[in-house]
Amino acid sequence: MFLGIDIGTSSVKAVVVDERGTIVAQASHPLDVNRPQPGFSEQDPEAWWLATVSAVRGLPAVPRAAVKAVGLSGQMHGATLLDSEDRPLRPAILWNDGRSALECLDLELREPESRAITGNIMMPGFTAPKLLWVSRHEPEIFRRTACVLLPKDFVRLKLTGEKVSDMSDASGTAWLNVAKRDWSDAMLSATGLSRAHMPRLVEGSMISARLRSTAAGELDLPQVVVAGGGGDNAASAVGLGVVAPGQAFLSLGTSGVLFVVTDRFRPNPDRAAHAFCHCLPDRWHQMSVMLSAASAFDWVAQLTGERDLQRLAAAAKRRGLNMRSPFFLPYLSGERTPHNDPKSRGVFFGMNADTTAADLAGAVLEGVALAFADGLDVLVEKGGSVGEISVTGGGARIPYWGELLAAALGRPMTYRTGSEIGAALGAARLARLAVSGERPEDVCEAPPVERVVQPDAAAAELLARRRRIFVRLYQDLKNTFAEYSV
Repeated sequence: MFLGIDIGTSSVKAVVVDERGTIVAQASHPLDVNRPQPGFSEQDPEAWWLATVSAVRGLPAVPRAAVKAVGLSGQMHGATLLDSEDRPLRPAILWNDGRSALECLDLELREPESRAITGNIMMPGFTAPKLLWVSRHEPEIFRRTACVLLPKDFVRLKLTGEKVSDMSDASGTAWLNVAKRDWSDAMLSATGLSRAHMPRLVEGSMISARLRSTAAGELDLPQVVVAGGGGDNAASAVGLGVVAPGQAFLSLGTSGVLFVVTDRFRPNPDRAAHAFCHCLPDRWHQMSVMLSAASAFDWVAQLTGERDLQRLAAAAKRRGLNMRSPFFLPYLSGERTPHNDPKSRGVFFGMNADTTAADLAGAVLEGVALAFADGLDVLVEKGGSVGEISVTGGGARIPYWGELLAAALGRPMTYRTGSEIGAALGAARLARLAVSGERPEDVCEAPPVERVVQPDAAAAELLARRRRIFVRLYQDLKNTFAEYSV
């Protein structure tokens, strides 16, 4: 048996997989996000550990006792600041926190080669600008910071006593030389840090450490090894069998991600594409990322008072879309690809006295789909190729969304069994690779296909026309967003 643990934003998930790759048990424990000020997003690191213990202890005892290795995945970018005794100095600043926009500009001035080194434009979501913000606004906390860990790596520290990260998660810090798969002294220096503040790096399919006896006892697990693991998106790719160049997946989670494997480092920083290491050796990936995807649909459900998401989506489908339907810009928390604009906000446009709750829901579903189309253009414009796209995340349970995505992107959407737990499954597969020495292609098979949604020609033509207005709306409002946020 192999155990995968995924430290998500809204919950910790634990999955046990047998030697045939079958999921034999799973459990989860919820997490809360704190927003002390507008644009801020934080979590208590100790809550990750307590949720991990609860999720793992929630698994049946028999498969738990047979676990041979543990793998980790987790939400990326979160800045977890530890003192010299490995105690958190403050709540972790999360991936969707937008407070460090000015520090992003400053970091690119401090290190003019930052985009060449990291392959990415500096974004508030990344870890490095968060530390520069701490140095300016909480200087005593910064002075006492002995180590910075990502969320899953804080859990690893609790599990093993070792400070280790993997290449995929480290790529999202803006401290990694992504082409060389090593920490960049120049980027660390630009934030007033050094390698001494960083964890040791391993590949995601390598052994990182071993469970210490106290953690094994608390989790009721054998004292087994822990794999390097991966950031949530790279681990999801492994769980979905997205491991060869050109293979891709689209995630409709809290955020939205379009992920494609590349055979080499293919940066496109000027268009806010992410170019990161994969969690498997000698592989990289590109991502377009939007900060509000399924969370935007949850929001409109609460706004309209309709808590049944399937019923709301069905009403939106019956209402349909036409050129007079309202638009929605899905930038509730700012946006990454392609705008890199933390000041942008959600906007409904084109409402009138006849607009219904179903119209608003349809606008949100369409707006997210059109934003994914923006991201797809960014990924292919530098010569990359995107093949079959598998769909994962909580939003994958809404059939109408798949129809809109297929039409907006002009590509089939493939739905697979168990895709909603891709990151935890990927972590379990990385655990197996760490102890078995097998080839990733032999272990990381794509789950069985449940259905394929083909693009409808008429819907694709309509969404192509509406997308031109969608794109222009952001450009028209860009300066207003900046003034509004002052």
